[in-house]
Amino acid sequence: MKITSSRRLADYFPIVKWARAYNRVILGDDLLAAFIVTIMLIPQSLAYALLAGLPAEIGLYASMLPLVAYTIFGTSSALAVGPVAVVSLMTAAAISNLNILEPSDIILAAGILAALSGIILVLMGFLKLGFLANFLSHPVISGFITASGIVIAISQLKHIFGITAAGHTLPQIVQSLMLNIQQFNGYTACIGIISIGFLLWMRLFVHSILSKIGIASNAVSFLTKLGPVLIIISTIIITKWLALDQQGVAVIGFVPSQLPQLGFPTITSGLWVELMASAFLISIIGFVESVSVAQTLAAKKRQHIDPNQELIGLGAANIASAASSGYPVTGGFARSVVNFDAGAATPAAGAFSALGIALATLFLTPWLFYLPKAVLAATIIVAVLSLVDFTILRKTWIYSKSDFGAVALTLFGTLAFGVEIGVLLGVASSLLLYLLKTATPHIAIVGQVADSEHFRNVNRHSVRTWSNLLSIRIDQSLYFANARALDDFITASLAHNSEIEHVILQCTAINEIDASAIESLEAIIHKLDLMEVCFHLSEVKGPVMDRLKRIDFQSHLTGSIFLSHIDAIRKLANDKSQISTPFIVG
Repeated sequence: MKITSSRRLADYFPIVKWARAYNRVILGDDLLAAFIVTIMLIPQSLAYALLAGLPAEIGLYASMLPLVAYTIFGTSSALAVGPVAVVSLMTAAAISNLNILEPSDIILAAGILAALSGIILVLMGFLKLGFLANFLSHPVISGFITASGIVIAISQLKHIFGITAAGHTLPQIVQSLMLNIQQFNGYTACIGIISIGFLLWMRLFVHSILSKIGIASNAVSFLTKLGPVLIIISTIIITKWLALDQQGVAVIGFVPSQLPQLGFPTITSGLWVELMASAFLISIIGFVESVSVAQTLAAKKRQHIDPNQELIGLGAANIASAASSGYPVTGGFARSVVNFDAGAATPAAGAFSALGIALATLFLTPWLFYLPKAVLAATIIVAVLSLVDFTILRKTWIYSKSDFGAVALTLFGTLAFGVEIGVLLGVASSLLLYLLKTATPHIAIVGQVADSEHFRNVNRHSVRTWSNLLSIRIDQSLYFANARALDDFITASLAHNSEIEHVILQCTAINEIDASAIESLEAIIHKLDLMEVCFHLSEVKGPVMDRLKRIDFQSHLTGSIFLSHIDAIRKLANDKSQISTPFIVG
């Protein structure tokens, strides 16, 4: 009993597993990774909070306790949890729908979003609903993230040029920018454009330059991550020295030098109901983004990520964010890769990063007063450029026109109507594609390959067939949506051949047959019986056979159930055979 309890405890608290083997070497690796990630996380947290329409310090608050919570409940040693671009954009869109203007109400709404998201994720984890993320296909997610990256980048141009602009869709933002172009501030634009250029130069060229002159790869990686910090320090000094804030350059202003106040958002607020749908969408998108990153990095170390426990870990992180004046968080791609490359050995690296953020909040925030918002906007623009991937359009166009349609629909919907509509279109198109593919399954007439026991599509291979047999294979489980397709295929095939005496359904790809499909099979059997044609099954899988036995399906069957397809052919085929000539090469 003690062993079982211990295992259950470790399942829900992964920290119990890795903490037992923790030592000084691992501690050193985690501290180094935490130091590097903290340097990256400070400007990102400030920037993403502004993207979410929140005060800058809220981004810092969302980078403390959530990291500690994930350390306790998460399963990835490299995933770095905190504010991210797409979730920040979705947070801004959700709050804008409420039409609230008071800063305190906006902060409260952000906290409620985090709380709802956390509760939803934890419940999904306990119910083991991690598989729901699979309903958003990778191409659709890529289309959504690409569109979100474009919207985020364009939305930050208002800070780059010192223009007032609003909107959460591409047409709204562009129109707002054009209407207010007369507000253009040259000082702000100089700072913004130079910052973008410097950050791109650091990202694209400095790494190769430093490597060529013989600097160690670890040092090169560390130095390239200093780009945002260097531009922040430089622009703060220049802005204060030249008093650019008096020339119309928007600055961060006062940032409190204090840790977040602890306290859960009030349950009595009506905002809980209004934000429920948005919180659910944020939860799904955040989970998909996070678990994808975690699994990719875990594969490099041959580690295992439990999606259901990740739901609990991310849920706990969001609940912790709500309880510490934060907003919705998830695992970020860029900082997780940095965390991985820096050698993070356990989730404890995240807790150490949280400590670094807390110290920075207490002692460094007074220096941020003169930080231009244009610099943070440049940080966001350069960061989201990696999200934009138009190659997915070309790839899906070449491989699958239906997938291309889903990607294009999601991309267009997100750009034109906003992130929430884009997500819904992505989910709807993913489900529609699944239904279309399964409702129109591939069904083939199969024949014997030479003298082997293998059977292949008569339209693709030179195979042996028999005039008295219709040997078919359906490459899909049978359920209510596709059972009719099988009936139509058999009927059409029999209409062209009056010599057929037996129909054999090869069941190698059938993993399940639902109740509606059973009724359709029985109707097919009855129809064939009227035509004096016997219906047989071959290679039925064990779990499917178990269900067929429960309802005494064999009593309705006019033929037999064969263990292998070759057995059925040997027993039922006549002596006359022919070699079919394929007209499709494959």
